[in-house]
Amino acid sequence: MNLKSFFDPIPESLAQLSYTHNSFFNYIHAFGEDFPDIKGMQIALVGLKEKRGMKNNDTFERASLEIREKLYQLKKGHGLYKIVDLGDLKLGEDRKESIRYIQTVGEFLIKKQILPIFFGGTHDLDFGQYLAYEGLKKMISMVTVDAKLDMEDEGQATEVHSQDIILHQPNFLFNYSHLAYQSFLVDNDLINVMEKLYFEHVRLGNLRHNFKEAEPIIRNADLLSFDISAINSSDAPGAADAQPFGLTGEEACQICRFAGMNEKLSSIGIYGYQPYYDDSRNKTASVIATMIWYFIEGFYDRKDSLSFKGSDYIKYTVSLDTKPSIIVFYKSKRSDKWWMEIPQSEQDKFDRTSIIPCSYQDYQMAQSGEIPERWINAQLKMM
Repeated sequence: MNLKSFFDPIPESLAQLSYTHNSFFNYIHAFGEDFPDIKGMQIALVGLKEKRGMKNNDTFERASLEIREKLYQLKKGHGLYKIVDLGDLKLGEDRKESIRYIQTVGEFLIKKQILPIFFGGTHDLDFGQYLAYEGLKKMISMVTVDAKLDMEDEGQATEVHSQDIILHQPNFLFNYSHLAYQSFLVDNDLINVMEKLYFEHVRLGNLRHNFKEAEPIIRNADLLSFDISAINSSDAPGAADAQPFGLTGEEACQICRFAGMNEKLSSIGIYGYQPYYDDSRNKTASVIATMIWYFIEGFYDRKDSLSFKGSDYIKYTVSLDTKPSIIVFYKSKRSDKWWMEIPQSEQDKFDRTSIIPCSYQDYQMAQSGEIPERWINAQLKMM
């Protein structure tokens, strides 16, 4: 595939800025005069400009530029960077073609074991990010971070894209989880639908009450989709639907770090930034740049092999007085993270989900004689 044909280079003005010797920019390979060689790369930055899924779409085309300007000036983190910035994905003739471009490029990179970081554009573009997995012939899990559940048809693609993902055929979505939604923005009927499908959902208040419990949900994802409207407007005003309540910028960065550390996760998208609504210093662009930085930090701090038969894990077997009679847990010696085993009835279809991430709290619950809700939901989905 001619990858270069899908991209426009980064603006020349960015390459000509003055950067310190230890800046992020000086440790990556960016598409400027020449298209970079992706051989041996681990992460690819992909800027998005598509805005036709949203009516109120001022300045989306500038989003990737403003984010890069902030990101390039950050200091290099730890790890041996093997990062390429492919530039901005070209626009298709219409929105559907742009989504196909995202699908094609995403699938190509994932098959090359290069993790794409999509940024900019409207949130409905995560449909293309999801479709990138269609050709991989496996069931996947997805996590969305958003103040709303985008399943209500209000005449905009950005309001129904999550529904499009869940209903897409052929269906290769094993699990969908939604974090940080705000109850007063969500129809309760949609919550009932999520529960009937055994999909996980964590509203903002519950997430903040026990933030660490979100980590196993994120650790179970193959892809993460983040709408910046989930961040409160005082930290991230640069969105048409910015909310006065929401995650803090620090919490958004922690979610991205959790995602980066997830050995299973193979793509991330951060959507919804509109410079028109940002403040004079482009605060939102700084937040998104820092989110990307923390994701990369997490990526270069991956520790677990996910090979549970080796010596890297301690196996715990908990006996119960009910069915199931036992639940098997694993604890990583390297990261102290926990997993639990789920009996499977369709091994070929769900080969990656027989051992799922959990928390120490789940292990404690089983020790007290209770079946963890996470175990129950996973078992129901696999029946």
